[in-house]
Amino acid sequence: MQEILQQLGDLLIGAIPTALLFMVLVLAYQFLIQTPLTAILARRRALTEGAMEDARKAVAEAETKTAEYAGRLRQARAEAYRVREQRLKQWNAERDAALSAARKSAGEKVRQAKAELDAETASARIAIQAAANELAIQAARAVLPLAAGGSR
Repeated sequence: MQEILQQLGDLLIGAIPTALLFMVLVLAYQFLIQTPLTAILARRRALTEGAMEDARKAVAEAETKTAEYAGRLRQARAEAYRVREQRLKQWNAERDAALSAARKSAGEKVRQAKAELDAETASARIAIQAAANELAIQAARAVLPLAAGGSR
């Protein structure tokens, strides 16, 4: 058993340089690779999160502007519709006024023509009456001397 302990002691003493070398490698890894790598990854994560936050802000701003533009577009469409309706009303009023004036003018012309026609009818009746009376007198003169035994 003494011999096993002796061999174990020699093995442990022989392993001390290996253990020290392992510790040096672990510390070297810690300082040369892991710490800078962790710092770089943390910085990348911060930059990525910052970029994502900036992107979220840009999206929110774009949505706000989109909503604002949509509101302006709705207002512009409503204004255009209102102007269109106003013009249609104005044109309809102008058309109605023109139609009314044309109806009045046509009615006045019809009244004048009717009055002229009535006047011509009255004068034609008077002329026909006069002509009828004259014809009656002539017919009576032409017929009466014969009927009374006169000469023709």
